[in-house]
Amino acid sequence: MNVVTLSRQLGSQGSEIAEIVAQHTGFRLIARELINQAARRAGAPEVGLAMIDELNLLGLKPSPAQTLAYLNAVKIVMEEQAIAGNVILVGRAGQIVLARHAQAVHVRVIAPVALRVERVALRLRIPVEAAHAQVEASDRYHQNYFKRYYKVPWDGSGLYDLIINTAKLTPADAADLICTLLGKCSCRETLAD
Repeated sequence: MNVVTLSRQLGSQGSEIAEIVAQHTGFRLIARELINQAARRAGAPEVGLAMIDELNLLGLKPSPAQTLAYLNAVKIVMEEQAIAGNVILVGRAGQIVLARHAQAVHVRVIAPVALRVERVALRLRIPVEAAHAQVEASDRYHQNYFKRYYKVPWDGSGLYDLIINTAKLTPADAADLICTLLGKCSCRETLAD
């Protein structure tokens, strides 16, 4: 296995986990760059902005044609990255786009809502109520994105090879599980070196 798609809930520490796995496997980590590259290919940078604007703060409304061009560009970029291998693709429905890719492992990182809210509030230094609103808005955005564009539930367990709940795991522990699944050296072994 040399491709990881990683889906994560806001506040689940999925991005930190992806960074640790990348560090200890030597895999390239691609997240926001994927959106930017796809938006450039689609010739619509505002679509890329709209796709990352989970809270709809920018009020961007790309046309259906722009959105379709963007989604096709994301697919092409992901497939190119997967063919190159040794990559972790964060977000953008990689688990669906690369569902049939023989070398891909699909991981989802979750945590209980209350814990995610607490983490977001601490990280952003905002009130718990504001963090709760962000977590709910993010979950709603992702659920709608998957339903609208891929006709599947974002949280459908059948989309993933491994689902990690970070309620009782540190990011390093979670990364170690992914490294083990990849058949790579344990992140713990690498950390001890």
